[in-house]
Amino acid sequence: MSPDTCPKEIGVYALATMRAAFKLSADEGISRLKAFAETIGKQHPDAAASLLEGLDEMFTVNRLGLPKSLCRGLTTTNIIESSISGVKSRTHRVKNWQDGSMAKRWAASSLMETEKNFRKIMGFRDIWMLDAALKEEIDNSEKVA
Repeated sequence: MSPDTCPKEIGVYALATMRAAFKLSADEGISRLKAFAETIGKQHPDAAASLLEGLDEMFTVNRLGLPKSLCRGLTTTNIIESSISGVKSRTHRVKNWQDGSMAKRWAASSLMETEKNFRKIMGFRDIWMLDAALKEEIDNSEKVA
């Protein structure tokens, strides 16, 4: 939910509501956030729409039943934000992009340089559990289809 879609006091309450919802089971968390979006929807329709956008996907990690140590690292945007920041810092002085392939080469090489500064994700010792949970989800979805 973007800070400019509603007043600050509602944004603070929304953040607290979202944090609490993510501590619940996926179904209960989704229903709480839908109820909150309905509450603010009349006065702040953009904020409600922002909250509801991708709601099911936001609870993917909760549905997998992963340990908290792994959930914390997988539910933040830090991984992608630090990658983007690394590319920006390494390419910000390039002013004349000759073509798309040049941009791809620079982006790829910048990401490879940025990768050298990455640390292990939180809960990396439990990554095998993520692998097992994803394989189980795939097996379940193939049985349904």
